[in-house]
Amino acid sequence: MLDQFPITKRWPAKDPGVIQLYSKPTPNGIKVSAMLEECGVAYEPHAIDFATDDQRTPEFLSLNPNNKIPAIIDPNGPGGEAIGIFESGAILLYLAEKTGKLMSADPATRVETIQWLMWQMGGAGPMFGQFGFFYKFAGREWEDKRPMQRYRDETRRLLAVLEARLKGREFMVGDAYSIADIATWPWVRTLGGFYGAADELALDEFPEINRWFDACTERPASQIGMKTPA
Repeated sequence: MLDQFPITKRWPAKDPGVIQLYSKPTPNGIKVSAMLEECGVAYEPHAIDFATDDQRTPEFLSLNPNNKIPAIIDPNGPGGEAIGIFESGAILLYLAEKTGKLMSADPATRVETIQWLMWQMGGAGPMFGQFGFFYKFAGREWEDKRPMQRYRDETRRLLAVLEARLKGREFMVGDAYSIADIATWPWVRTLGGFYGAADELALDEFPEINRWFDACTERPASQIGMKTPA
């Protein structure tokens, strides 16, 4: 079933009966590896090396033409047919629906969860990433500081939105951990971690986020997800 996917020629499956994960432990990659662990789904991780432009090879592009990680192949997809999926948010939704985990069956709560997933995909993720570029990488060398200021201010605004959302709630959608949380905490992690911007963003001014973040990252599945693929 997997031989129809050219990517498996470059990254052969040791167990073709389980989900094949093509990823790297970036914020978007961690979402899916942690989700697979949370759901207890058997999977096989394949490390995609940015240093050698693995994500730009014809084999990878055959699965994700947008050349971004993560991507998966589920050999047991709808109707028992193999299916390839890219975009981290789409994969989270697919796995939640496949396993019945991390998303409520209640219609109103389901919509609420998807709403906050879209908030991360369309707002927090892109804005945090742009801020990180201008703060950590070449952007900080630019004489014009307006781009970095714009993304820093927008990152702070989004953090304030999340802080307000978490007041009176254990997680983003009430008391149950969901795909909204699993989509968001890896990006919050990278602000103070990889980007080293805890002071710049005054992350200690967000006690609800810090409480929630600790609860999310201490989960056993999260601990594994942050290291997968090795």
